[in-house]
Amino acid sequence: MQEFEGFTPGKKHFTRIPDEFFTELLPQIDDVNELKLTLFCFWALEQKTGDYRYLQRQDFTSNTWLMQGLGNNAANSEKALKAALQRMVARKTLLEATIDVDGEPYTLYFMNTPKGRTAIQQIEAGQWRPNNPQNPVEILPPRPSIYALYEENIGPLTQLISEALRDAEKEYPIEWIKEAIEIAVYNNKRNWHYIQAILRRWEQEGKSREINKTNSGGDGTQYASGKYADIITH
Repeated sequence: MQEFEGFTPGKKHFTRIPDEFFTELLPQIDDVNELKLTLFCFWALEQKTGDYRYLQRQDFTSNTWLMQGLGNNAANSEKALKAALQRMVARKTLLEATIDVDGEPYTLYFMNTPKGRTAIQQIEAGQWRPNNPQNPVEILPPRPSIYALYEENIGPLTQLISEALRDAEKEYPIEWIKEAIEIAVYNNKRNWHYIQAILRRWEQEGKSREINKTNSGGDGTQYASGKYADIITH
């Protein structure tokens, strides 16, 4: 057995795993390769960008760490990968869809999340296809957590703020929270109520791709008007 040298010091990029993995999914998994592949999917999808993140077979086979962990040679690794994928699809941890791009089939794997289910529904309805189906996983540079981003740009992490950020993580995409913090900084409205108002407005009215720091209004009135005006501290 090769010994693990331990986690190294310094800033880390952490992979988010839903609580349901530990409380519902993990007790059901009885195959070590399925477990390895499930954890890999959480990590690999974090390396993706975009609203609808998916994996393809090449994302698995091109990852040396994963394939070495699945078997002692290429043939065994391929066999183990195929079996583990089948188990994950059968368990519905992964949702599978095949699309046709210029006459060539592509099989996409989505995690069984609300966005993953939406993607599958849209594919089945012919309403969505990826811009670039050949997009292998790339290891992205570490991205600061919303806690670090808040502390560095807005203010100290009190217990109430930490709880608010934790609740926001469950309700909104991480990218939304980070962009809302950036907008608050740009408009010099460095408080949580302002950030929260942006998120609520996006949730209720839709987040337009055109919304950004430059057109949000230098005085913040785009987000500090209407039903949110009474909760924003100017």
